This record gives sequence, C-alpha cells and structure tokens, in this order.
Amino acid sequence: MNQTVTLPASNFTSSLEGKKVVIFGGTSGIGLAAAIQAKAAGAKVTVIGNDRQRAQQAASENGLDDWRSADVTNPASIAEAVATIDRVDHLVLLAGTFVAGKVLEADVSYLKRAFDERIWAAVHTLRALGDKLAEDASITLISGALADRPNAYGTAILASASAAMEAFGRGLALELAPRRVNTLSPGPIDTPILSKALGEGRDSFVASLKQTLPLHRLGTAEEAGAAVVFLMANGWMNGAVLNVDGGARLV
Repeated sequence: MNQTVTLPASNFTSSLEGKKVVIFGGTSGIGLAAAIQAKAAGAKVTVIGNDRQRAQQAASENGLDDWRSADVTNPASIAEAVATIDRVDHLVLLAGTFVAGKVLEADVSYLKRAFDERIWAAVHTLRALGDKLAEDASITLISGALADRPNAYGTAILASASAAMEAFGRGLALELAPRRVNTLSPGPIDTPILSKALGEGRDSFVASLKQTLPLHRLGTAEEAGAAVVFLMANGWMNGAVLNVDGGARLV
C-alpha cells in the first residue's frame, strides 16, 4: 500500500531572524525591495545610498534599522560609511549607474565608472569591512542581462563590467570560503534606473520590449528583491549566478 509522505515546508527566510544585513544601493529599486523583505523576515537592515537625504527617507518610511550614505567610487567614503558597523551577516552590493557610451566616442573616464562602481567598489567595501564580515556571511553581487546579451547601443563596457562581476563572484566564493558569494543577474526590471536610462523614450521602448519578452511584461523590483533575499537565506547557494529575467535571455 502506497503511503504519502508529507515533508515539512522549508522556510529559508526564517534564517534571517536577527541577522545584520547591509545593502549598498538599498535606497531604491531592487535594493530597497530586498531591504523591506529582509526586514519583514526579521533581519536588522542598514541601507546605503549615494544621496544622504534619500537614504534617510528610505529608512524612515520603511521602518529600516539604519541608513548611511557613500560614494562607491571613493574608497574613503565607503570606509567612513561602514566604520561604525560592528558585524555583517549578509552584504549586498547593488550600487551602480547605467553607463552607456560607445568605445570610440565616449569619454574614457566616464566609461571607467562601470568598473569603478562595480568591481572596485566591491573590492574597497570588502577591504573596509574585513573581519566584520561574519565567518558564515553571504555576499550578493549584481551583474545584469547585458553580461549574456550585449547590444550595439553603447553598452559594451557595461556588459563587460557585468560579466566581470560574475567571474569575480565565482573567484570570491573560493577566496573567501566558507563565506558564500553569489551574483544576481536581473533582466528588464521596472525600476528608477531604467526610467533614467531611457529618458523620454521609455514608454515606447518598454511597449516594444514587452512584445518581445516571453512574459510580455517587465519584472518588478519586488520580484528581483525576493531573489536577493533567497541568495542571502539559502545556505547552499554559492558561486552561482541567479538569472531573474522572465526568460529574456531566451529571446
């Protein structure tokens, strides 16, 4: 006679109870969505953004525990922002602007920001935190769909920086073990950075894009934020790239 075995439901997010979470780029979009969800799961959350007033407002309006401001292209600014943080259980590095410009035309110092805001910002943050990172800490980086599908519209450098973050994450997973390191790769997400990047042409571009995407819509910050929380909470995720793109890579 067959028996049905009911397994207990896993609740990964319960592991965040009382944990200290620090999110760079946590004052809007995916970062803020992740902060709100981590807080709801019982974590103590610090958000860090480049605008002091916006960081304070984001923390106040959403009941977050702490906020800081930092210019992630400035090592001294990063060090100052984390100086009084005594422990980090989950570090999330999502800061970065949309750097677009053709290699033969754009100002090189501007193009360099793609790497300064991502690779080097991560390096300086990790060095500033040092052993404040718990021995079993998780680190979540961000890349993007351009790492897999670059285009001809001035995104070659940004695509390179995104792909570099994925390789960086895999290397760090070995170098920093037993700390876990993963990379989130979001596809088209409806966030402020998308609107800023597309400007006045946003609506027409998005309408056309929706017809191409398998799900005929953009992703939400909440959906991508939930993926960040998953990477924090699931202790078996390590050295991975998590694509949250609604199948965009397929088309």
